[in-house]
Amino acid sequence: MRALGNILWLTGKELRTLWRDFVLLLLVIYSFGPGMYVESNAAGETISNAAVAFVDEDRSSLSRGLRTALYPPWFLEPRLIEADDVDRMMDWGEVTFVVVVPRGFEADVRAGRTPELQINIDATKTQAAGVGTGYLTAILTEEAQRFAARADVTADPPIDLVVRRAFNPAGNNVWFAAIGGLLNSLSMLTIVLVGAALIREREHGTIEHLLTMPVTPIEIALAKVLANGGVIFAAFTFSLFVVVEGALGIPFAGSQALLLAGTAIYVFAAAAIGLLLGIVARTMAQFALLIMLVIMPIMILSGGMTPVESQPAWLQPITWLLPSRHYMAFAEAIFYRGAGLSIVWADFLWTFLLGAAFLALGLVLFRRSVAGG
Repeated sequence: MRALGNILWLTGKELRTLWRDFVLLLLVIYSFGPGMYVESNAAGETISNAAVAFVDEDRSSLSRGLRTALYPPWFLEPRLIEADDVDRMMDWGEVTFVVVVPRGFEADVRAGRTPELQINIDATKTQAAGVGTGYLTAILTEEAQRFAARADVTADPPIDLVVRRAFNPAGNNVWFAAIGGLLNSLSMLTIVLVGAALIREREHGTIEHLLTMPVTPIEIALAKVLANGGVIFAAFTFSLFVVVEGALGIPFAGSQALLLAGTAIYVFAAAAIGLLLGIVARTMAQFALLIMLVIMPIMILSGGMTPVESQPAWLQPITWLLPSRHYMAFAEAIFYRGAGLSIVWADFLWTFLLGAAFLALGLVLFRRSVAGG
């Protein structure tokens, strides 16, 4: 009972300290508020306003139709250029794509031949080049097939292929970016706040003052986890209901209470990692370097940026040791597919066990560091 009272008193002290730290509070508010909205909306379209130029050597109705088939928001209005301008414009990065329509293109299509249409791509713009090529190829192919059908060159396709998207009918990337953004903010801010709080105590020499009081190192550490984790959890809850469901209008398929319960477990695990890093680092500069080494793998390997299945085969088993990988798995299952506890309980358990392991290791090291000096 006395230990619980000490933890609650230390938690209150930690909350008062955080309340006076305007910069950290502003970072939390921005990350789960405006920052969350901007980050999610930035992924609304996989390609947006890509610059395209046309070298039209055919000067036919079909070539004009191909050019007018490209329009915002995916592509800017195509520019008509000469063949001699291609290299210069590509070298200077003025356009991402250059479509070259050869002379006699329409005549070849009318004759039932398969003429070539050249697309030059600036591959230094990796994402736009990769995704935009698919968009561009599909649009130009569809336009050419439509022209050929009007000219009675081709027959109707033998099948009518109907594609139905499960869990995201419109294929809106904002839906998936929202959960990934929440995970990134949860991971970064929880680890930063807990670790920075511990190092701040060490640099100011207040840990020694606390230890002269009837409190133990474990109570000090747990108070920091509880206080900072609680603030992040409250910010997450606000962002989930106000930003994700309210401002972004993303429908919630599953149980909100279940997701909040899983998030509380993940915040505990992330706080344990932050505590461990704060103990290993002796100064704030060392802590900042450790954050750079730890946060990026947590974000990248979680499956929020790239699917775990797309990562190297040797790396995939290692991701099981990251709480973020399990959080992303059960958060997407609950949020988008409406999964219940009977489906996600294993990821809940793994997240808790990993968090408990990190916390136990952190407490052992913390007690040794305090006892050693």
